[in-house]
Order: sequence, then C-alpha cells, then structure tokens
Amino acid sequence: MADYQEEDLQKFLKNVDEITNLIQEMNSDDPVVREKAVLETEKRLQFTEEDQEEDECRTTVDKTMISPPQASTKNTDEINTEAFLASMEKDAKERAKRRRENKVLADALKEKGNEAFVKGDYETAILCYSEGLEKLKDMKVLYTNRAQAYIKLGDYRKALVDCEWALKCDEKCTKAYFHMGKAHLALKNYSVSRGCYQKILEINPQLQTQVKDYLNQVDLREKADLQEKEAQEALDSGTNTAVTTKNLLEILSKPDHIPSFYAGGIEILTDMMKDCTERTLFRTHNGFSIISENEVIRRCFSTAGKDAVEETVCMSVLRLWQAVCSENEENQRLLVLRPDTGQLLPSLLASRVPNIRQQTLALLLQLAQTENGRSLIMGHLDLTGLLEALVSFLDFSDKKANSAMGLLTDLALEERFQVWFQASLPDVLLALTGVLKRDPKVTNTSALCQCIAIMGNLSAEAATRRQMSASEEFRDACLGLMAKCEEDVDLFREVMYTLLGLMMNLCLQSPCVSEVWAMEVSRKCLSLLNSQDGGILTRAAGILSRTLSSSLKIVEEALRAGVVKKMIKFLKAGGQTASRYAVKILAICTNSYHEAREELIRLDKKLGVLMQLLGSEDEILVGNATLCLGNCVEVPHVASSLLTTDIVPVLLKLAGGDAQKTAVQLNAGIALGKLCTAEPRCTARQGAQLLLWRKPPHPQGTGESSGCSRRGNTVMGQGSFWAPTAVVFSLFHSRSLLQPLLFLPLLPLPLTPSPLLSVSFLSPLLFQKQTSPASFFFFFFFAWDLSVWENVP
Repeated sequence: MADYQEEDLQKFLKNVDEITNLIQEMNSDDPVVREKAVLETEKRLQFTEEDQEEDECRTTVDKTMISPPQASTKNTDEINTEAFLASMEKDAKERAKRRRENKVLADALKEKGNEAFVKGDYETAILCYSEGLEKLKDMKVLYTNRAQAYIKLGDYRKALVDCEWALKCDEKCTKAYFHMGKAHLALKNYSVSRGCYQKILEINPQLQTQVKDYLNQVDLREKADLQEKEAQEALDSGTNTAVTTKNLLEILSKPDHIPSFYAGGIEILTDMMKDCTERTLFRTHNGFSIISENEVIRRCFSTAGKDAVEETVCMSVLRLWQAVCSENEENQRLLVLRPDTGQLLPSLLASRVPNIRQQTLALLLQLAQTENGRSLIMGHLDLTGLLEALVSFLDFSDKKANSAMGLLTDLALEERFQVWFQASLPDVLLALTGVLKRDPKVTNTSALCQCIAIMGNLSAEAATRRQMSASEEFRDACLGLMAKCEEDVDLFREVMYTLLGLMMNLCLQSPCVSEVWAMEVSRKCLSLLNSQDGGILTRAAGILSRTLSSSLKIVEEALRAGVVKKMIKFLKAGGQTASRYAVKILAICTNSYHEAREELIRLDKKLGVLMQLLGSEDEILVGNATLCLGNCVEVPHVASSLLTTDIVPVLLKLAGGDAQKTAVQLNAGIALGKLCTAEPRCTARQGAQLLLWRKPPHPQGTGESSGCSRRGNTVMGQGSFWAPTAVVFSLFHSRSLLQPLLFLPLLPLPLTPSPLLSVSFLSPLLFQKQTSPASFFFFFFFAWDLSVWENVP
C-alpha cells in the first residue's frame, strides 16, 4: 500500500476517534464539558471549510454553524446545540450502517478469496482480498490472508507490508507475526525471523510447541545457507570432488539413456558423497529433481522386480539418497517434500524384492534418527501404507524385523503419530489384527513382542481402546494368540507377558463389550495364576480385577478356582502393584458372595493381612481393603475377634482423614458402622473416643493436617463423607452403649440444631423400647452438637 494511502487511513482513524470523543462530551451531564465540546466542534467545522477552500473543493450546500457569532441569545444556543447533536447522531448512525454493509461485503470477498486460495489460484485470492480491503480498510484477516497468498507466489516484500498493516489493526495478531517470520526466513533474514516467532510466544505462551518448530526451521535453514556458501566456495576454487559432483549431475540429467547407464552413473555419484560439501552441491545443482523426474528411473521404480536391471537402478537410487541425506537435514527435507516421495517410500518398503525393502528401511531409519526427520515422516509420508509395510516385516526372522519394529516404536512415541493413529485406526486395525493371528512359533519373538507392546501403549488412550474393544475379530485374535502361547508358556513367556498388558488395557473398557469374551479371558487368567512367573501372575491378576465385576458367573467360577486363597498369598508376598490387584479381587468377591467372606476369614482369621494394608499410603489399596474389611465383619464372631485390636481408631482415622479419594473415607465409615453394629463391645470400649474424637476448629483454609474432619477444612468443603456420623448412627442399635455414654461430659452446643440431623439420629431411638429418658436426652444434645459438622460450608 502506498504512503499516501497509509496517511489517509491514519487521518481517517484519528478523525473517527476525535469525533467519537466530542459526541460523548456533548452528551455529558457537566454543562462546562458540553459547552467546551460545542466550541471545539465549531472550530472543527470552520477548519474543515477553510481546508476545503484551500483545496478548491467547492460545494453548493451551505454550511450552517451550530453557534454563529450573531446568535447571542441563550435559546438560540440551545437550539443550535440540539440540532448539532441530532446531526451528529444521524451521521454516526449512517456511518455505522455503512460499516455494517461494508463488513458483509468484505466477509463475502474474504470467503471468495479463501476458496480461490484452497484451489491454488493465489492471484485471484489476492484480488478478492484487495477488493475486501477497499470495503473495510481495518479488517486484519484480509491483510494476513493476502500476505499468505503473496508468500505462496514468492512475493515476500508485499507479504511483509500486509503483515505490518495487520499489526496496526491489532498489535497482538499472531498470524501476522507468523507470516512475517516466514517471509523473513525466505529472504534469509534469520535473526528477524526468530524475533517474529519469539514475539508469538510472548503474546500466547500456549503456542510454545509450534514456536519451537518454527525456530527449529530457522536454525536448519540458516545452517543450510552456510553449507551452500561453503560448497560454492569449494566449487569456485576448483576442488576435484566438487567439480566431479557437478559434472556427474549434468551427465545424469541427459534423458533417454538405457537403465544401466543411469545405474552406473548413480553408483559413481554415491561414492562421491563423502563430505558435506558434495552433499550440498547435490542439492544446489537440483540433484533430487534430476533423479526423481527422470522418466527412465521413474519407470524402474514402478516396475521393480520384473527386471534385474530395473531392480539395480532402484537399489542405486536408494543408496544414493542414503548417502546424500547422511547428516544433512536440509537434504532430508527436500527429499521428503518431493511430491512423489510420500507414496513412493511406503510402496518400496512393501516391495516384493527383499533388497529394495531393506534399502528403503535403512533410508527411513536414517531419517528417523532426528526429531526433525520423524516430523518429516509423519507429516509427508502415507502413514497407513507405512504402518502396514512395517508390520509386514514380521515375515522376516532376522534383525530386519527388529529394525522395522524399532522404527515403528520411535514413531509411535510421537504425539502426532498417536493423534493420527486414533483417527485412522479403522483403516489399520485389520493389519494389527493380522499381527495377533501370527503363529509365535514361526515369527520373530522379539519383533512380535515389540509390535504388541506398541498396540498396548496406544490402547492406553480411551478412544483407541474403545475402537479395539469394539472389534470382535481383534478380541478373538487376542484370545487365539493367548491360547497358542499357553501351549508352552515358558517358551513364549515374553509374548504372553506383552499380550497380557494389551488385554489389561482392553479390559479397562467399561462396560465390557462382551460378557462371553470376558468370561473366556477370565478362565485363561485363572489358569495362569498357577504360573511360577511373577510378571505373568501379576498381569493375570490385573485382568481378573477388571473382568470379575462384569458378571457374577465369572466371580462364581473364580471362587471355585480358589482365587481367594491365591490372592491372600499375593498380599502376603507384598508388592504394591500385585497387592492392588489382589485386594480389588477380594473386595469384588466378598462384596458379591458370603462364601468368599467366610473363606477369607478362614485363611486370615483376625484379618491381620487386611489390617496391615490400612497403613499403606496407596489410597486405592486402602479403599479396597476397608471395603473388604467391612464385608468380612458381617460374618458372625468376626467383630468379636477384633476386640483386642486397634481396628476402631484406625478406621476412625481413615474415615476422617484427608484422603483425596473420598471412597477411602466412605468405606472406612461404613466398615466402622458395621463393626459397631455387629459387636457392641467395640463401641463400649471406644465410645468416648468415638464421640470426643475431634480437635478444636482451625481457621478457614489453613490446610493443617489432622486425623479428623474439621471446620474450615477443604475436605469437608468438598462434600466428603464424615464417617463418625455413620458410626454414631449405627451405635443407636447397640443399647449396651447407652449407659456408658451418660457419664461423658456434654460438649459445647451450637446455637441452632440441625433438624434433619437430629431426626436422623433420634429416629432409631424412637423405636427402641428399652431406651431410657436420660439416654434420649443425651443423644438429643449430642445430635445438636454434631449439627456444626453438617453445616460446614
């Protein structure tokens, strides 16, 4: 945009701001401000007329001043002021209307330009954006869009001008800085380009990942620029290898020779690629275009395998690309960005010729050594074809299969690959199912484990897991491979262990897709519990902990298989992960069947194993242990056996503790309530502690830790379960506790009781015929005192 146009726009925007301020001042409640605004407006109108006369711009319309000099009366001033305000308001409305109309037209032109841009018609896109700017000069998106179109056409200077205009409209326009950085990069202004990208990070720190990629591109291009300068100097000085490289490329650029001619020339050129200088000269003298666009060589790629000479040409080109791309990231970028490379490399990787597959794999492994190379692979190659080709390397029994799975592992660790995999899983699920259908006896065991491990890691994502679990063929393939490994667990131990990890993730899907499948998996895992391998035992228990809850039939079968006894052994052996799975299995079994509770009591008579778990720092372990304990105290005489233990204070501490998982507090409170109900002597021994167990209130939000729920504590504020409420409620059913409680000193009472809490506490007493009036009186006041806990915000 010309300088005079910029001046006009700035003048226009300044006038708009000044007029807007005048209108606001004339509408002010302060008469002094209004009068001052009117005088300023008159000056502006007079100045406008004089300016028009100087420019010889004549008009036949008379300009009427709001307060002409001869109008000295007060009424005339008021009339002129009102007329001016009305005129200004009308003018403002008309301007707003015209702006809305122009906005609609500008938006339409923007969309038309976007359509042209998508089609690659950048000239038309620029025309549309320019017409839109004529309608609305301060529409920043039109400037940034036009700048992008200019960059596509290589007109970087004009792109920079448009970015500057966009920043005048919005100084925090990140798109403008992005396009500026790109344009400066193309103009080799590397430091300025970095500054533009760093400015994006200052405006929006959340774009750190993208900015990192942009800055990496600047570094690579600057490095490539330096390489090209050094290579040109070597060529100008007549270095033998540099001159030979140039001459060989000129010879290979000649068309219509026989394939063997090109194969020989490429082999010689490959031998020359020993140094960065020669590799850079290959790039600067269009080596990639000379090779890729040669019709004879292209024909050899498409028919490789039918003729030995054509196969030789393909092998020569692949070796040349490896030599050229070695330690040269700019060459890697140019190779991958070739229009035909995205489909060519995956197809060569799946070739019927083993040597071609091997050389293609070697090239891809070379590219994947750097983060930038992996990004190029994921951004420009056909990933579906690539994954299928890599998986097919499991046909090899040698190290090629391990190399292919190693490459796939490296790619699978990239977030970009994981996003693609989740979106494209329906297209590749068949290939992955085929992996699980392989016979481990004739497949490279190490490579097979790597591939299954990749599937297991990817299935950690819920969306991916959901799609895998929904495929009946995939689920059945897992069972089939599991059955093959069961034939010789020792021989296929690694495969079984990795497969169990994948199936553990699949079993996380809730509800289970197929009860029949869950039943079959559970049966196989129950048989694996007889294994002597600790890793397989742990993972088999992990699967059971996730499948048992899907069906009571599975629980019954597990009980018949002696799962309770085996899980007690797990708990006695220790180990956090194994203990987690074991106690969850016990919780599910004891929660479902009374027989499981009785067997657990028979094997752990005083529940010493479970009580030991209550001291763990693992909240999941503690929560399931308290649930299991609560189930077991329902068995006759179990509560009596715990009279000499410290179970009450332990559960009380858990019930009122600060556990992040409220299930710990809830399960502890329920277990304590069941214990007091089953054995009144527990409450008689610990009654005073149950009722007086609370500390003085702490200030709001102190976050101090204590063994009980307290006023001002965030645990209560989150609505967590206060276990003593459930405990005391259960005490009402234990009449033997009433008399000891009468000797306790009454606690300070709040001013207002909670009717709901009081009724819930007193309702059991109303139906107890042997409840004495004194006991009734005590519990009334006790319920009144507890209302303070219910009212905690």
